[in-house]
Amino acid sequence: MGALDGKVVLVTGGGNGIGRDCALIAAQEGAKVVVNDLGAGLKGDDEGSAGPAETVAAEIRAAGGEAVSNSESVTSLKAVQGMVEQARDTFGGLHAVINPAGILRDVMFHKMSEDDWDRVIDVHMRGSFNVARATIELFREQNDGAYMFFTSTSGLFGNIGQANYGAAKMGIAGLSRIIAMEGARNNVRSNCLAPVAWTRMTQSVPIKDEAAAARRAVMAEKIRADQPARFSVAMVSPAAASVSGQIFGSSGENIILYSQPRPIETCTKPEGESWTVATILSEAVPKMAPKFFDLNRAPMAGSQQPAKQPA
Repeated sequence: MGALDGKVVLVTGGGNGIGRDCALIAAQEGAKVVVNDLGAGLKGDDEGSAGPAETVAAEIRAAGGEAVSNSESVTSLKAVQGMVEQARDTFGGLHAVINPAGILRDVMFHKMSEDDWDRVIDVHMRGSFNVARATIELFREQNDGAYMFFTSTSGLFGNIGQANYGAAKMGIAGLSRIIAMEGARNNVRSNCLAPVAWTRMTQSVPIKDEAAAARRAVMAEKIRADQPARFSVAMVSPAAASVSGQIFGSSGENIILYSQPRPIETCTKPEGESWTVATILSEAVPKMAPKFFDLNRAPMAGSQQPAKQPA
């Protein structure tokens, strides 16, 4: 028996990269799959094509599975509602959404255009809202549903040149957490994953030196798209019904659980006293300063050891 026998799964961005492997592995685990992919380029600035989604759906069917394709955009709530209806009309229901659909418009913030910002936020943040909003009532009614959203270390830690992408991905982590909290009483669960994998997104990062080229060669061999895809499929299966509201990472054969923001220092004035601008600068800031996080990007999420936290 497969982990998703009898389940119907919608996979967005399913024509390439991690999404493609999510669709294929979900089908291997017994799911009936709606493979969605607009078929657009990495920057999302072309009209797209039905080809990638149908190619993956056809591969699933050729292997004996059940799948249909959809080439609409996750940026439209109406289009996503159509995906849900397609799943119900074709397969009789929908039980899980895996949502890796995304684009990149990398540029330094002082050079970022409004269109660069809007396009990335539209696909990642609004797209995540749309897939959740189009399915949440169904999941609540059937007392069963699972989401796997995709965040990024660019949002969790920051990354130069990705203010639009990082902001969207951090927003997705918050969205996933709140959906998990609100959905708990109806057995609706939500988690998000910060994947590291060799896909067309990572291939688009410029090579600046020999060290970067060496890292890329290792990534292409050892950090594959099927690894985060397997984790995503596992997390939307009934066997993971107790897991919700978490932020995970996947890099090669490393599966990571990330901490979530919590207070690490509090400065308090005695009753009857108030902070002033002067005392904030002379007392509060020096007390907190040893625990400030620096501006270096956190280590790549491939280490098997948790990142060292401030003392």
